[in-house]
Amino acid sequence: MAYKVKEIYYSFQGEGAQTGRASVFCRFSGCNLWSGREEDRHKAICKFCDTDFWGTDGDRGGSYSAESLAAEVDSLWPQNQQHKYVICTGGEPALQLDDELIRAFKAKGFEIAIETNGTKELPSGIDWVCVSPKANTEIIVTRGDELKLVYPQKDLSPSEFIHMEFEHFSLQPLDDENQELHVQQVINYCMKHPKWSISLQTHKYVGAR
Repeated sequence: MAYKVKEIYYSFQGEGAQTGRASVFCRFSGCNLWSGREEDRHKAICKFCDTDFWGTDGDRGGSYSAESLAAEVDSLWPQNQQHKYVICTGGEPALQLDDELIRAFKAKGFEIAIETNGTKELPSGIDWVCVSPKANTEIIVTRGDELKLVYPQKDLSPSEFIHMEFEHFSLQPLDDENQELHVQQVINYCMKHPKWSISLQTHKYVGAR
């Protein structure tokens, strides 16, 4: 299989329960909720996506085999350092991440994380599953390590997910022109419902990628 990748880069996880962890991000092209083209935004199921995942023209983007993609990811990790961690993101990485690529990442010694919208079945062997639900979708991934909900979303309440089998539940303020209001809404909700934690996009605050 040829894997279509928008970009690969080394940074740190800026959101959720793994905030601050050094990570190689492997951003796959394509999503099942939006084409990624601005002219199609009005048809998107997810209206607020702020990520460029269309095409393969990003940093280290391209078409890869499993072995070449694992090698490219590995080349960004600090030499002779352990605790290798790759975050498969998108777009929707579950459209491409499969058993072959998981084996290739594992052969390089990587712990594998995925950030998914939860609408596609996942292969086994993923070490950290983070589901970020979007309104007007059917969530079929109902267990994992973290459920991270962008809040608020019209027609979507955190209470819909609290019964699911996740270790961590976090709310992340919707990043738009009303972000200050959304931050306060998240704080208020989490204070009243302490099973939920606050997730901030710290990489944006510190100017990291």
